[in-house]
Amino acid sequence: MSIGALSASDPTAASAAAQATPASAANEQRFLKLLVTQLKNQDPLNPMENAQLTSQLAQMSTVSGIEKMNATLQTMLAQSGAGQMMQAAGMVGRWALAPGSSLPAGEGPAAFAVELPSSAASVQALVTDAAGTVVRTIDLGAQPGGLHDAAWDRLDDAGRPVPAGAYQVRVVAANGPATVPASTLVYEQVGGVAPGPAGVSLDLASGRRIALSDVRILR
Repeated sequence: MSIGALSASDPTAASAAAQATPASAANEQRFLKLLVTQLKNQDPLNPMENAQLTSQLAQMSTVSGIEKMNATLQTMLAQSGAGQMMQAAGMVGRWALAPGSSLPAGEGPAAFAVELPSSAASVQALVTDAAGTVVRTIDLGAQPGGLHDAAWDRLDDAGRPVPAGAYQVRVVAANGPATVPASTLVYEQVGGVAPGPAGVSLDLASGRRIALSDVRILR
């Protein structure tokens, strides 16, 4: 999903630019007044050297340039934040694949995914109940590095339907005796959007809150 940049008429961006311009102009006026006062009251026998005057004018120009650059950055950040909010708002009601281990309740297969940093000769997904007991071992065989879809049919190792309840999934991956670090990702429905100092977050139906950047797949 891609959302284009906001137009220059964005109220947040315009407000940031409008606030920065008067502040910069006021600072320049104060500096010039101080400089003129300094020139008027200087010692006639020891006047300010050209190098000093040039240095102070250069400092004023530098400060003004920094203020303008800060104003531009604030405008860009405001536009970026508004764009992220619009992008995230479009995710509400959809299913996001993100890091997690809680399998969704309901009927039918419970989809999840396994992420491997590198290839593994043996990959197993272990489904556990609320007590931590393994009820099903799903053998995924050898897998290359990357993201791999998987699903649990809600049956135990004996092929019997499991009782309704909370179930988790974890992954065990290895190359011979060497363990391969692996992580699980689950699908959860997006229930809301929340802005924050670290960026836009998504509120999931399970009550979890994740960063927008955590979403791998949206469906």
